[in-house]
Amino acid sequence: MKNISVKKSFLFTLCIALMLVSCKKELEKINDKINDTATSVTENSDEEKDSVIAERDSVVQKESLPPAMQEDGFYNAFIFPKDKKMKDSLFSVFNKKYSEKERYAILALNRLDSKNKWNADTLVVPAKIDTTLMEYSPFPMQIDVLSPVKKFVVFSYPIQAYGVYSNGTLVKWGPTSMGKKTAKTRTGLTFANWKKQLAISTVSSEWKLPYNFNIFNLDGIGWHQYDLPGYPASHSCLRLLMNDAKWLYGYAETWVLNPGGATTKAKGTPVMVYGDYKWGGRKPWRKLLDDPNANSISAEEMSKMIEPNIEKILKEQDNRERVVDSIRAAKAVLQQMPENPRTEAP
Repeated sequence: MKNISVKKSFLFTLCIALMLVSCKKELEKINDKINDTATSVTENSDEEKDSVIAERDSVVQKESLPPAMQEDGFYNAFIFPKDKKMKDSLFSVFNKKYSEKERYAILALNRLDSKNKWNADTLVVPAKIDTTLMEYSPFPMQIDVLSPVKKFVVFSYPIQAYGVYSNGTLVKWGPTSMGKKTAKTRTGLTFANWKKQLAISTVSSEWKLPYNFNIFNLDGIGWHQYDLPGYPASHSCLRLLMNDAKWLYGYAETWVLNPGGATTKAKGTPVMVYGDYKWGGRKPWRKLLDDPNANSISAEEMSKMIEPNIEKILKEQDNRERVVDSIRAAKAVLQQMPENPRTEAP
């Protein structure tokens, strides 16, 4: 009986040992997949590559966070392998796990549209998903210096995002893809000019640009809907998601031209494009895995940038209001006039 007991103990110990070896091998396989995924990160050009080591360390660190922290506004990493079949399978899981609106928000946070989601090797996913994106805004919710400014649009090159302010309050923000390194978008204060619901690119007639709104007239630069691949890729324009391009198309105000259209009588909505992208560095939104405030822009920073331009912004705003009021008054007079005025006989 004692020998049987010893044999049972030996067999039990052997089973436990085999299970531990098996688990160790599985962990090694998982670790290898993570490393393979991190080292397989590629972009369309050399300057778009992320830091592989930083990316891998970020993923490992984030996955080790306890659930309690993941449920409190932190970001997680959804990792896709380079193998196509495995990637398709994981995207199937991704599609089932999140609703259409949630997927849209997640892709927007990663500066991607649905067409280019297959380029992703890693998606930054918030533990709590706000489909309006406002909870994750990198822009401050209030900028006092903009309080007298009715409409203001800002584009940030460093974080590839735009923000919209009405009387100093942030009303909308979203992703963009600005000019690539060889065709950078102009920076500085400008104003919205003309708009066209469907424009044709002057670079290639094959490029259709829905809801195009010009901001640098002589350069032909504006914002419009086009591919968002997850990095700056345009020929100087400011690419947007379709919904955002359509919204801004209706929000911003155009210029007012003098009779004949050769000169400007009043400028449109003020627009500020600032900063530069960290070419070849880690994508800014990936840094959210380490620090949820990594992309945050302070109100002080924004104010410091806007203050030197506020006098010009308000001057152009006042001028536009006077011009628009005078045009309305002239139209009202014309509408009150009879179409065929009679003349009395002498």
